[in-house]
This record gives sequence, C-alpha cells and structure tokens, in this order.
Amino acid sequence: MPAVVMSNGGPDGTKKFEGKITIYVVLCGIIAATGGLMFGYDIGISGGVTSMDDFLEKFFLDVFEKKHRVKENNYCKYDNQGLQLFTSSLYLAALVACFVASKLCAKYGRRPTMQAASAFFLVGVLLTAAAMNLEMLIIGRIFLGVGVGFANQAVPLFLSEIAPVHIRGALNILFQLDVTIGIFIANIVNYFVANIHPWGWRLALGLAGVPAALLCIGSMVIVETPTSLIERELSIDGLAVLKKIRGTENVNAEFDEIKQASEMAKQVKQPFKNLMKRSSRPQLIIAIVMQVFQQFTGINAIMFYAPVLFQTIGFKSDASLLSAVVTGIVNVLSTIVSIVLVDKAGRRFLLLEACIQMLIAQVAIGGILQVNLKSTGDLGQGAAIWVVVLVCVFVSSFAWSWGPLGWLIPSEIFPLSTRTAGYAFAVSSNMLFTFVIAQAFLSMLCHMQAGIFFFFGAWIVVMGLFVIFLLPETKNVPIDEMNEKVWKQHWYWKRFMDDDEESKKHDV
Repeated sequence: MPAVVMSNGGPDGTKKFEGKITIYVVLCGIIAATGGLMFGYDIGISGGVTSMDDFLEKFFLDVFEKKHRVKENNYCKYDNQGLQLFTSSLYLAALVACFVASKLCAKYGRRPTMQAASAFFLVGVLLTAAAMNLEMLIIGRIFLGVGVGFANQAVPLFLSEIAPVHIRGALNILFQLDVTIGIFIANIVNYFVANIHPWGWRLALGLAGVPAALLCIGSMVIVETPTSLIERELSIDGLAVLKKIRGTENVNAEFDEIKQASEMAKQVKQPFKNLMKRSSRPQLIIAIVMQVFQQFTGINAIMFYAPVLFQTIGFKSDASLLSAVVTGIVNVLSTIVSIVLVDKAGRRFLLLEACIQMLIAQVAIGGILQVNLKSTGDLGQGAAIWVVVLVCVFVSSFAWSWGPLGWLIPSEIFPLSTRTAGYAFAVSSNMLFTFVIAQAFLSMLCHMQAGIFFFFGAWIVVMGLFVIFLLPETKNVPIDEMNEKVWKQHWYWKRFMDDDEESKKHDV
C-alpha cells in the first residue's frame, strides 16, 4: 500500500522537522487545489442549469411544462427522477472512481492521478456542453464523476504531503476553500448566462473546462510529492524535491522518517483487510459517519438546488440566481474562518457550535415555509428575504465546520497501515451519500414539503450528540500518536483498542 507521512513536531518529545513556507509550496498548493474548483463549480452549475428554461425545454420537457403551469404545486414543480439523475450520476461515478484512483496514486503517483482527473473531467465537459440528448448528457456527467473521484482522492493527499507541519491544517482546507470558490463562480456564471438564449446553459457547462484545464496544465509544472517518489524507490529524486519544497538542505530527519514509513508500508500487503480489524473500527466508523453527517446536514441539497429552491419559494429566475450568488459569497468567507480557527479553537468546538447554528436555521426555514408557503401561490417578499438570510446563516456555520472538517478529520485519524485505504472509504462514503441526497432531494421536497427542513434538523441533533459523546478532539495531537493519546484514552473507543497490539503482529 502507499505510504502517507504526515510529520509532526512539538515540545512534547515528538520530532520537529526543519523547513519553511516556500513560494514553491504555496504555488503547488494553489495549483493542486484547483481540483476543488472543478468539484465546486460543478456543484454550483448543476443547480443553476436545472432552473434554466432552455435547458429544461430541451431535456426535461415535462418539468418545463409543470414549472409554467399557473397552479402547479410549488414543492413539486421540479420533481423528476431524470432531472435528479443529471445531478446525481456524477457522484455515483465518483464513488467507484476513488477506489481506482487510490491504486493509481500508489502505483504512478499523485501528480499523474491529478492529470488523469483533469483529462476525464475535460471529456465530460465536452460531452455535456455539446449534448444533443439526455443519454449524451448523462454519459458526460459520468466522465465528470470519474474526474471528481480522481481529484478528491489525489489532491488532499498531495496537499498533506507537501505541506510543512505548521500549516498542514490550513493547506488541507485550501481544497475545501477552492470548492466554495468554485460554487461562487458557478453562481455568478449562472446569473449572467441565464438570459443568453437558447445556449446559455451550454456556456455554463462548458466553462467547467477552465478549472480542469488549469489543473491539467498546472500539474505539469508542479513536482511529485517526496513521499510518492520515495515509496516508488526514487529516493534521490525524493530527497531533491524535499529540499526544494522545504527551502533547506537540512531535511535528513524528515527524509529518514518518510523512508522508514515507506518500508513499513511495503510490508502491509492487504490494507483493506487490515481496515476491517476490530482495532481499526473507531477510525473507520468516524471517517464514514463524518461523511454521512456532512451530507445529512442538508448542505448539498441547498447548494445543488439553490436557484431551484429560491424559485420554489417565489423568487423569479434572475432573483433566485442572484440569491444563490449571495450564499456563495457567504460560503467562501466562512471557509476562511475555518482556516484561521481550526488549530486554535479545535475540531469539536467548531462542529458543536455549527450544530446549534444549523439547527436554528433549518427549523426556522421550515417554520416559515410551513406557515407561509402553500402548495400554490408565492411566499411573501418579507418572508422570502428571511429565508435567504437563514440559508446564509446555515451555509456560514457549515462552511467553517462540517464542510472542511468532514475531509480533515478522516485524513488525520488513521494509522499508517490503513491510512490510504481508510481515506478511500471516507471519499467513497461522501460520494455515495451525496448521490443519495442529490437523487432524492427534489422528490423529498415534493412529498415532505416544508417538513424536509425539519428532517435535516433532526439529523443535526443526532450529529451534535455524536460529537459530544463519540468524537474525540484531535487538535495538536501528532498523527502517529493518535492511538495512544486519543483512541486508547476515549471512554468508549478504548475497548476496541484492547487487541491493537495483537493486530499489529498480523499487519503483514
């Protein structure tokens, strides 16, 4: 299995490696994180085009006709499995692709996997932007999904392996920041192309090729990570790259640790089998549950279908797209808050504070719609504005908590022997439940109406209880000391670690 080294240093006896924040590391991080731009742009653009009449008239005529009926049910005007499949098919493809990408990362490196991601994504862009029928559109979405799966597997690993220890958390969250920037850019594009008839939707889908092209070209400029080079027995190259990205010749200690980790990793022949052992259960459960909860906050339901949602409550097309732009700005700014606070306030604090804020927002939105928005007719202007404000309150709390931390925590809790296999499970779980929400949300909105927001609110209560009782704090805990300092000390998870020493004897 591939070696993943995330070095730690501090005054408590752990190793501290020499290095500084070099311009080259920052450049590599920015280029690699454009994989997040691809992902985010697609999230934002898919909801925008599904609210455009030209797009609906060409591919989903029955939805177009329902939308324009005078007395059509507000909550059901977009209820169509084909329309939902347009959005969700990408994530089903990404689910499968991330396991393939895990193998490619190990055999060929992080950089070629990112290049493959951009290539698949570009093919998908061409197919969707030029689509003449629904079949061509869905096939294009599948290619986009493969690209997303490859990027979501390779980019976080790349960022972790090139980052100096003291900015690792911030550099990891750069991926999520780019996701939010991608959503914001997509919302702006949706707003301006909505009135370009009849091909505005093609332009919106085609512009997804810009971040993919940036990743493709940029990945030819950046270096492979030292860890990837060393694990593929290119030690001289790995040492040279390590010196370049750390900005110092004194990298022997870090090089030796990567070398040692690589040798240990080579002895683990079946990482996925190791992941099924009792001692791996705490990390595996938390990694998967974090992804499930991330989706059941309702965030992607709102981000996918923000324009559709705002049209549902009575905004006209332009106003609904503009409201989505506002939420996109909030999303970007709030993610920056996470970068600043994650290593100061801690993971649990941000997650719990967000649970309270998201619960208030979801219940309030549900209450307003329950009282004021009936099956037919519009929501009053004042109430509609309050819904937009509450959506912003909800998005802000998610963006500094469950959004970035849903990716960060799984990347830091696994021991070396199961780290990449465990992270592959985390990514695939995210894609699976993103698919479920994307495929089901509009139908759930139709049948549950305002109750959909109470549904997500109930999940947020469960999430808060899980954090209180079952999620340990990992702030300032060296990754290689997680077992001793976190899992073996936790009131519940320590019972699973009793056979940890025994399992280590059979890791090969």
